[in-house]
Amino acid sequence: MDIIIWILITACFLLSFAGIVFPIIPAPLVLWIGFLLYFFFIEGELSWIFWVAMVILTGLLIVSDIIANSYFVKKYGGTKWGERVAAIGVVIGSFIIPPFGIIIVPFVAVFVTEVAQQKSIQEAWRASFGSLLGFLGGAFAKAVIQLIMIIWFFIAV
Repeated sequence: MDIIIWILITACFLLSFAGIVFPIIPAPLVLWIGFLLYFFFIEGELSWIFWVAMVILTGLLIVSDIIANSYFVKKYGGTKWGERVAAIGVVIGSFIIPPFGIIIVPFVAVFVTEVAQQKSIQEAWRASFGSLLGFLGGAFAKAVIQLIMIIWFFIAV
């Protein structure tokens, strides 16, 4: 029975990485399912430090896309409205044409917002490019955070 549980745990961890490319897959939830499978079915003990760290890292994992997108839009000359629209675009884009929606929706939304804010086409493209870099930065951050969580799990086990 333990082998089956370990296979499921491993599958959950691998599936969480698919959540980076396909945002419709809830990576944090899938990771937690893996942790809880171990905790409940293998009767493994995990310290309270592990659980607190996982809660904090899960919070970072959830907001990493939004933070990265807003940061890069701002860095590339976007307005406050562009930053806000980028954050909203990430959330909406997660549900529209996954996985491409998470790239296309914020890009287009930031472009339209910047043009509406009286920015030149070049400035709007630059801010939209920031949105694309934000997605890539957020994806990288998510991969690193998930890897940290999984490695920590195996160290704790």
